[in-house]
Amino acid sequence: MARLAAYRAKRDFTKTSEPSGRTARRGGSSYVVQKHDASHLHYDFRLELDGVLKSWAVTKGPSLVTGEKRLAVHTEDHPLDYGDFEGTIPEGQYGAGTVMIWDRGIWEPEGDPEDGYAKGRLNFTLKGKKLRGAWHLIRIAPRPHRHQESWLLIKGDDAYARSEDEPDILEEAPDSAKTGRSLQEIAEETGS
Repeated sequence: MARLAAYRAKRDFTKTSEPSGRTARRGGSSYVVQKHDASHLHYDFRLELDGVLKSWAVTKGPSLVTGEKRLAVHTEDHPLDYGDFEGTIPEGQYGAGTVMIWDRGIWEPEGDPEDGYAKGRLNFTLKGKKLRGAWHLIRIAPRPHRHQESWLLIKGDDAYARSEDEPDILEEAPDSAKTGRSLQEIAEETGS
């Protein structure tokens, strides 16, 4: 329960439809990328590890260009059932705005994922609807005046990588992997 304390402390579940969740006892390998139109548009990258979704906010979203570094700010652990959340967080609540399941699937870590996470270097393969192949999450040196850890999300060099000249996956496939809806459609259907 302590692993989700920060998540729960930021939310009033009488006002938001986000799941209060619990830590899972089973080990799984799900991942989800949620497009989140809050105070600024960003992508929440989440990997199932140790019974929760380890989470990073990726401001510019994932890139399929090999070696392109995307800042990924580590955020609080989320419950596993958050991986199925698509809807609107009401005004006045933490993270207010529209949340879309932009991509989801399974991830396969190279080596021991708990050890890699602790050391600040996760190498893994994604098998999702939009993201596939080799990826890396690497913790970088702390930044002044930042309370959250900064990591980099980087696409590995493989058959799923794209060159800078090819279409951006974020523009090519902007809609929900769960429902096919746009952010605007989700907001309208959930009363935002």
